Amino acid sequence: MKKRQVVMVRRDASASDNNNNNNNNNVVKYGECLKNHAANSGGYAVDGCREFMASAAEGTTGALTCAACGCHRNFHRRKELAAPSRNEDNIM
Repeated sequence: MKKRQVVMVRRDASASDNNNNNNNNNVVKYGECLKNHAANSGGYAVDGCREFMASAAEGTTGALTCAACGCHRNFHRRKELAAPSRNEDNIM
């Protein structure tokens, strides 16, 4: 029987809060599907899905599956768009 060593990393709560605040400033969109459907045969072929569309409501497991191609959201190109600041919305 082999012995296994487990390493646990504790993250500082204030550091994780800072990371979450930085990520909330951007809007994330998922673009075209990049899944290689011919990887088993050594080729390269994508299905042509142009944009991720969730197949179910947010907060469910179906929200991570594309309604158009059936792939997981991770196969789609991630695009981070800068969210408009609140000051720009209030300019007359």
